[in-house]
Amino acid sequence: MNTPTETIPPAGSRIANRLDGADFCDAWAIDATDPSLSALRQFLKAVQATPRWVDACMSLRNRAVQLVGLKNLGELSEINPAKPDADYRPGDRVGIFTLFENTPDEVLLGDRDKHLDVVLSVHCARSAGQPVRVTVTTVVHTKNRLGRLYMLPVKPMHRLISPSVLRAIGAPAQ
Repeated sequence: MNTPTETIPPAGSRIANRLDGADFCDAWAIDATDPSLSALRQFLKAVQATPRWVDACMSLRNRAVQLVGLKNLGELSEINPAKPDADYRPGDRVGIFTLFENTPDEVLLGDRDKHLDVVLSVHCARSAGQPVRVTVTTVVHTKNRLGRLYMLPVKPMHRLISPSVLRAIGAPAQ
């Protein structure tokens, strides 16, 4: 069975430049069932299939953090799957994230708030005769006590959410 495995950020990836001083980093990888998709499209495929319990967690998160003045990010699955990859530009919202950089083999998305900066990379490793390996890396830099406190429940939840969402990349076509 093609399931996500915990790994390290890909060597030579754009996200590797953002690891220094990170307060949190994790990476999960899976073999893509559709190797023709760009990194951005792999991400869109994954979030389009977000399990309902993950969106429920995001809704709970949004209600809770508004009490301390943080942004309501919406739900992870709030994307337009019909929008062509070429129409996305840096600065555009892609679900709960802002698009920072976009190449066919790596997309950087993230969010900046008063308590932390988060960057998510979706990296596609392509080697002749091998399956396309998609690695999703998350890097967080906290800015203050609120950021460190915020990450206490997020870290263990992230270990459940990331592989759950990533499974869609390795799932057979419907």
